[in-house]
Amino acid sequence: MNHRHATKEYDKDRKISDADFDYIIEAGRLSPSSLGSEPWKFLVIQDPVLREKMMDVAPGAVEKLKTASHFVVILARKGVRYDSEYLLDHMKTVQHFPEDMLAMISEQYKHFQEGRNILDNSRTLDDWSAKQTYIALGNMLTAAAMIGIDSTPMEGFYADKLDALLEKEGLLEDSAYSASVLAAFGYRKEDPKRPKTRKSVEKLVKWI
Repeated sequence: MNHRHATKEYDKDRKISDADFDYIIEAGRLSPSSLGSEPWKFLVIQDPVLREKMMDVAPGAVEKLKTASHFVVILARKGVRYDSEYLLDHMKTVQHFPEDMLAMISEQYKHFQEGRNILDNSRTLDDWSAKQTYIALGNMLTAAAMIGIDSTPMEGFYADKLDALLEKEGLLEDSAYSASVLAAFGYRKEDPKRPKTRKSVEKLVKWI
């Protein structure tokens, strides 16, 4: 983790092997999420034409789009209510809950979402999904660092414009998803010029 940093520019001639990138994706896939809902999807953008289009709507990612071995857009699922078609289907086909338990579990999910004010409006509901994507993001960054691969998490994009582009490309499943966060992976072109800075453990951690 001391070696990991937000890489500014990648060595465009070095590519991550399929096996290593599968390992990184698997870290995201196996990540925990609230209610086990997995309200995410990972778009691995390798098409140079689409990367070029993204530069206009993701100004904070231009150098990474140009040079990173792999570039990921993590999407957040919209409208993941306790009674949504998505969540009910997920409970049956992924979590394998018995049919006769679905109503009870759905009611428990309702109480949870109400108690956390997740159901206040569409924004709070979609923000809840977006929060989950950052768990997957963190695990992918850490998994990459563990095998010597560099990474960069990014929020430097115009949300509406990126969604419009991805929707036009047929990648948001009729607006069922929205772009949450970006991540580049590859090998650094050069080491950072400044050492890593973080708060001390004494300032950060309080034992009670």
